[in-house]
Amino acid sequence: MRTFARSGNTSEVAALAALRTNVMIADAAMNITYMNPALTRFMQEAEADLKAELPRFDAAKLVGSNIDIFHKDPSHQRRMLAALDKPHEATIRVGKRVFDLLVTPLAKAGQRIGFVVEWADAQERLLNLDYSAQIAAISRSQAVIEFQPDGTIVTANRNFLDLMGYSLDEVQGRHHGIFVEPETRTSREYNEFWDRLRRGEYQAAQFKRLARDGRSVWIEGSYNPILDRHGKVAKIVKFATDVTADVKRLTELKVLIDENFAEVDRAVGRSNEESEQARVAAGKTSDSVQSVAAAAEELARSVNEIAASMSKARATSDEAQQQTQAAGDLTQRLSDTATAMSGIVGLIQNIASQINLLALNATIESARAGEAGRGFAVVAQEVKNLANQASRATDQIASEIGNVQSVSAQVVGSLSTILALVETMRDYVVRTAAAVEEQSVVTQDMSANMQDAAGAVGAIAQNIGAISQAVGSVSQAVETTKGAARVLAR
Repeated sequence: MRTFARSGNTSEVAALAALRTNVMIADAAMNITYMNPALTRFMQEAEADLKAELPRFDAAKLVGSNIDIFHKDPSHQRRMLAALDKPHEATIRVGKRVFDLLVTPLAKAGQRIGFVVEWADAQERLLNLDYSAQIAAISRSQAVIEFQPDGTIVTANRNFLDLMGYSLDEVQGRHHGIFVEPETRTSREYNEFWDRLRRGEYQAAQFKRLARDGRSVWIEGSYNPILDRHGKVAKIVKFATDVTADVKRLTELKVLIDENFAEVDRAVGRSNEESEQARVAAGKTSDSVQSVAAAAEELARSVNEIAASMSKARATSDEAQQQTQAAGDLTQRLSDTATAMSGIVGLIQNIASQINLLALNATIESARAGEAGRGFAVVAQEVKNLANQASRATDQIASEIGNVQSVSAQVVGSLSTILALVETMRDYVVRTAAAVEEQSVVTQDMSANMQDAAGAVGAIAQNIGAISQAVGSVSQAVETTKGAARVLAR
């Protein structure tokens, strides 16, 4: 700057200092000789970002340094500048910063004396280019229309005009109200809609509009207030997409949903009724099964008591068999004893006969002896009488022994019959006891099964209750889904 100022171009220096444009002057050797205040401030603002890429960069020391400081490999730039014979535009990136440069070669008397470099932040330009490209892309795929803040149409793209059936001449200068129904145009809501836009409030929704031929057009759109640099709404741009076909499908879907949900409601109602009937039936079944289970328990106890009684009867029959067998043995011994006594009686009778014979002989001998044998005859008579008495007694004993033998034989026969009957009864008792034991096991199994059945029926009743609750939940869910479907179809 001092070099340029010492050249005597005071007015030129003052003019450059007054410019808002960022200006740098370099000599033919590419040494920086001047930076106007605008560029100085610009470089100071960018200094932190530039230092990250160029550690030697110092905004306060740029004047007097070489422009090579801005390049890691300055040879390419030097060749380009040496061949430069007219203004050249370039964009350079240094770290996070992007700059637009306009390099103008300076010559005097055909000799290169330096360069003027105008600097600008390229970020805003690149953003605007990106925004313009985005808007162009949106305009190619969407319907776009611009309005003045009062709703007057400024312009519209081909997509919008084709959608609504108008030409640009037919809509320019007219109010947005041509696209809405007359009753909407005069409504308070419509006026408030434009008031909000004029306040800069973005509006987006699904809107019903009228085409030129009166048909309904549904659009998914946004009204976007565009502000000027003072923050005032300068215009309103609307971006829209035709969703008429989707709305028609949703309307048809709503009708179908209503019909289907009506059928679902009826089915849920039937399910509720059937669930209630099943619940009542399950309750009755549960009561019946509980009663049967209780009866099975009582039967099991009765069978167990019968089994215990049969076990005692079996033991008693075993004891009766043993006692009958013992009685038979004793009776047989009695019969054997009576038989033995018969032999003794016979022996006594034989002895009595011999005594009678001896008494007869003694009588005969006493008769022969006469008077001398009279006393012996008396004794012989007494002996004979005793022998006769013994004979009669033995006859009576023999008769009684015969009776005893006869009775013993009858008792033995009766006991044999009783023993056979006891054996038969014992066999029956054993079989009955075995059957009762088997029946006890079966009854216990049946009781356990009935308890399981009672539990299962109880579980069924609970499950039916849960099903009933689930049906109720389904009914609530259906109502919620119906509400959601209505929202979806709006």
